[in-house]
Amino acid sequence: MQGISLHHLHLPIQNNKNRWERVSVKANKGSEEGDKALFPSMSDILEASRAQKVEVQLKTLGSFFRITATSLETQRELGRAEGLIRIWFPGTKILHLDSMKLRKETLNMEKSIFGLGLFIGAVAIRHGYDSGCTTAQLLAINDSDIYHSKLVRFYSRLGFREVYQVNGSSIGDIPHMLVWGGVGTRMDACIEQLMLKWCTRFKKIKTIHQ
Repeated sequence: MQGISLHHLHLPIQNNKNRWERVSVKANKGSEEGDKALFPSMSDILEASRAQKVEVQLKTLGSFFRITATSLETQRELGRAEGLIRIWFPGTKILHLDSMKLRKETLNMEKSIFGLGLFIGAVAIRHGYDSGCTTAQLLAINDSDIYHSKLVRFYSRLGFREVYQVNGSSIGDIPHMLVWGGVGTRMDACIEQLMLKWCTRFKKIKTIHQ
């Protein structure tokens, strides 16, 4: 799919669609307490996307996942994201966000980078939360100075923070380059903080369209 890549893609695409298991969605708000009761459920996110005439689907293959966004009006794929749940230390899981791509035409849509991109990202974050992850990680790839700065601003607005500049100039950059396949700005986010940051947006969209 040609489009705008929001960070580096290096995971292989599985061609056999039957190998990907579609994740069923079940709302379970009764067991949440305190701030967690405010977190948007997967159902909240998917309903909000459908209200914008976008169908977002999450499929998994082992620890890998793929998220696709399709227009309910044209049935065309508008964007996708891929990543995996990674075990870092015993008992610690990290949501590794490997890539997000949006079609060029979506950049002119009201629901584009902070709508469509947010829906796709929110499904990934909710999947990470449901899988027991506490941190989300990504690399804002540095293909050009202008594009890179836009990526960093985009992810900063979503709630990520800069943690390391990978530029290939030191031995310490090698592990990052092996994991991410390129240079750029490593960014992290606390998954629970992201859920709180986004909760009002999804619940607001849901309320408006009820």
